[in-house]
Amino acid sequence: MTPDDDFPPGRAASAAFPRQFARTQRFSLGVPRQFGVSPDGHRVLFVRTGGGSDPVGRLWLYEDGAERVIVDPALLDGDAGSEGQLPEAERLRRERAREHSTGVVAYATDAAARVVACALSGALWGVRTDEGAPFRVPAAGPVVDPRPSPDGRFIAYVTGGALHVVGLEDGTDRQLAAPEGPDVTYGLPEYVAAESMGRTRGFWWAPDSSRLLVARSDTSGVERRHLSDPAHPEQPPRAIPYPSAGTANANVSLHILRVGAPEGPRVEVDWDRAAYEYLVSAGWDGHGPLIGVQSRDQRTLRTLAVDAATGATEILHERTDPAWVEIVPGTPARTASAALVLPEDTPGTRHLSVGGTTVTPPGLQIREVVAVVGEEVWFTANEEPTTVHVWRWSPEGGLSRLSGRPGVHTAAVGGGTVVVSGLTPDGPVAEVYGQGQDTPLGSIASHGEEPLVTPRPDHLLLGERELRGALYLPSWYEPGAGAGLPVLLAPYGGPGIQLAVRARTWFSCVAQWFAEEGFAVLITDGRGTPGRGPAWEKTIHGDQLTPVLEDQADALHAAAAYCPGLDLTRVAIRGWSFGGFLAAAAVLHRPDVFHAAVAGAAPTDQRLYDTHWKERYLGHPEETPEHYARSSLVGQGHLLRRPLLFVQGLADDNVAPAHTLRFSAELLAAGKPHTVLPLPGAGHSVGDPAIGENLLRFERDFLRTALGGN
Repeated sequence: MTPDDDFPPGRAASAAFPRQFARTQRFSLGVPRQFGVSPDGHRVLFVRTGGGSDPVGRLWLYEDGAERVIVDPALLDGDAGSEGQLPEAERLRRERAREHSTGVVAYATDAAARVVACALSGALWGVRTDEGAPFRVPAAGPVVDPRPSPDGRFIAYVTGGALHVVGLEDGTDRQLAAPEGPDVTYGLPEYVAAESMGRTRGFWWAPDSSRLLVARSDTSGVERRHLSDPAHPEQPPRAIPYPSAGTANANVSLHILRVGAPEGPRVEVDWDRAAYEYLVSAGWDGHGPLIGVQSRDQRTLRTLAVDAATGATEILHERTDPAWVEIVPGTPARTASAALVLPEDTPGTRHLSVGGTTVTPPGLQIREVVAVVGEEVWFTANEEPTTVHVWRWSPEGGLSRLSGRPGVHTAAVGGGTVVVSGLTPDGPVAEVYGQGQDTPLGSIASHGEEPLVTPRPDHLLLGERELRGALYLPSWYEPGAGAGLPVLLAPYGGPGIQLAVRARTWFSCVAQWFAEEGFAVLITDGRGTPGRGPAWEKTIHGDQLTPVLEDQADALHAAAAYCPGLDLTRVAIRGWSFGGFLAAAAVLHRPDVFHAAVAGAAPTDQRLYDTHWKERYLGHPEETPEHYARSSLVGQGHLLRRPLLFVQGLADDNVAPAHTLRFSAELLAAGKPHTVLPLPGAGHSVGDPAIGENLLRFERDFLRTALGGN
């Protein structure tokens, strides 16, 4: 039986799925996110749109077991509900975050979570959680990243690359730092910080609200990329400071600025910026400013304490690794007693260390520190790579796990209240727990739509390396009846992302849709993916292709042994970003195994990717050019003998269109037929629902034709 025979059950749902998938922005609309808990535990803030057809985010408050909207852009004066006045810096911030919704997409609060600030169409808005309606705050220009002071008296924000502070009592606006030239900004992260390090901020308040720790970024020495929209030739190209591998990074420094009068002189933070040019993390706790800086080769990461009066720094800790030091979100941090909270690597386990003592057992892999409250440390970690749970450690209580059901979970913590949120096999959850309780007090509702296609994966251990995989078969498939199923591999396969997890993710829904359309779909997380310890992650050091591709081929044959109905004479592979690179590499280097590929946003030349991400795995291209040669597709175009479709967003500033266009030219020069599908106006992820819907169908039809039909 095939999906078209007599319209088997679910066929109508499958036909409608691409439109639903695109309209709901990958089932993200209506799902609560960005939770914040007040320090007294009484209030939970979060962002949620109105539902699966509503892209406008609203700010919500959960209190005393009930939810209410406290900022609804549609009810505000002016153009708060419109995105027409979005500042360029905010547009770039959203591109880094892959944010496609509108309205309230981010917020920040004072220390007590009584005053909240957000930016809407460049305008600055505030609201008090205990009284009144949202109010507009005067600002000097279009606002980016507004953040209230801990005492709730001021809001700091960035406009035009300058850092400003506005008083909420009298509306007085003061410019604390102005850019000295067109390539300088204060208070914003540079490209590699936001894209590759996970540092999305550029300023931090002192706990007493008297000063700010501010990042200054100078991109005058950074290469420019010029992105234009060929569909709109009347528009000028955008110049993007983009440091490709081996080239100069932004010059980043830190400064301490006083808010009140007298202002006093600016204090520059003093560290060896020539040796440690990456500012990985920063913050300001009750013990003073705390920063993390990393060497260009990423083999050393130092934790520095900063003297706020002089800018002098003291080395508190140094992590080293012969390959690279992995950045763990939420670290470094300090407890109330100033005990350092850090990751600690052994070959098999990434542990948690508090005050120099390892507090997690072998095999429990920490992922992120989500909160430090007093002496308690809350973090996410996994024992089995396909699930991520929320854990708590304290000196008195030791180690305990809060989340129970399978899934990928995280948490927000305050005053004994914990919000555990994430994705389970049944979909999104957000549960509110009280102090020391194992069962939730309540839950925060998801208004997201249920997918028309329900994933039904078989989770497998594949091959001698026990690769974690998920096999999706059609709901109508009957083993042994009729011809075997063509196989579609759908990996990411690269660092930092897992797909074969025990959760109903958007990519599991897409995998099941392809299954309903007649494929057996296999997703495998191989070497280099997270969750299996430092040694596993670093097997790709110096070669991001050979072990990764080998794992996909091994997983395919192991899955075929498990499910004999897989037709290994018809095997395709599709992927996006690193997965797109892997898909193209598969048909180039293993045409004996892979018979067609769809490569979306594929980085074909690793030298064109950014410094921090690519040098982490391959080193500096001038020192290790062989690493880049064996991990790139350029120069290999003559090997193509299978159908290959490239999909490329023409506004992608992460994987630039040059990756696809240059390699396409190489293929054409070698006489190798292939297909290129350009997406005008699309960035690294597809935001236009019409494009997203029909792209899925286009890929399906290409693969059916390439494999000889279904």
